[in-house]
Amino acid sequence: MPIDYPAVLNLKTEAAPYSWTDREVMLYALGIGIGSDPLDEKELQFVNEAFATPRPLKVVPTFASVCVWGARPGPIDLNRVMVVDGERDIIFHKPMPVAANVTADARVRGVYDKGKDKGAIIQNEVVVKDSDGDKIVTIVSSSFARGDGGFGGPSEGMPEPHQVPRRAPDRSVDITIRPDQALIYRLSGDRNPLHSDPEFARRAGFPRPILHGMCTYGLTCRAVLQTYADYDPSAFRRHRVRFSAPVFPGETVSIDLWKDGNSISFEAHVRERNATVVKNGQTLLS
Repeated sequence: MPIDYPAVLNLKTEAAPYSWTDREVMLYALGIGIGSDPLDEKELQFVNEAFATPRPLKVVPTFASVCVWGARPGPIDLNRVMVVDGERDIIFHKPMPVAANVTADARVRGVYDKGKDKGAIIQNEVVVKDSDGDKIVTIVSSSFARGDGGFGGPSEGMPEPHQVPRRAPDRSVDITIRPDQALIYRLSGDRNPLHSDPEFARRAGFPRPILHGMCTYGLTCRAVLQTYADYDPSAFRRHRVRFSAPVFPGETVSIDLWKDGNSISFEAHVRERNATVVKNGQTLLS
């Protein structure tokens, strides 16, 4: 069935309960490749709570992208085989806690019709609140439903993307993706077989399973953490990207960064395929 527009805009859920512990925090960090060098103490702070000298476990800011996995406004009839991540924008109202009991409010912010053969964009918002009712993060996600265009909705109206500088990047970071990275990352919530089942991936038009877009999102957070944030998660105020092409496990992602005051712009490429996989990236630091 086509997307029911404009009724879809009324979908929402409120105060859905979620929780997590340090186990989920560390599993997420491992899922985006942190800890690959078991002697790197700066990265061990995100995956190890058992130091000889006590120190607090740190939470990767983009853990927010999975902390209330499954929080959605309600069911939308889509061709799930053809759905991929489009954009992610997280605003941090306070640092992510190591463990928490929280609630999530979810709503549809907008639905855009790119045409019958061009797909649809669904934009959702999730607000995560702590046990006192204070906001922890606001998560805005856009999904690209490649098989669901032509439902008669608006084609324009999405916010303009962040523009990265045209000068040469100030720094670049290369991150190699383990061949089994998607199989680890999926344990943080996204069990879509597009990332684990070769036959399903072929049905979706890919030669083999692709890396989760949100894992690539985490890689860009890693790049900012290790360059301009000095491994301090509390420095993050916002982290947003637009996904432009898939990453395959086993590839190397090169992330170019530009610093302008507290704004860090970035783009990510897989140079072996000459493919830009993340565009219009921006982190705001305190």
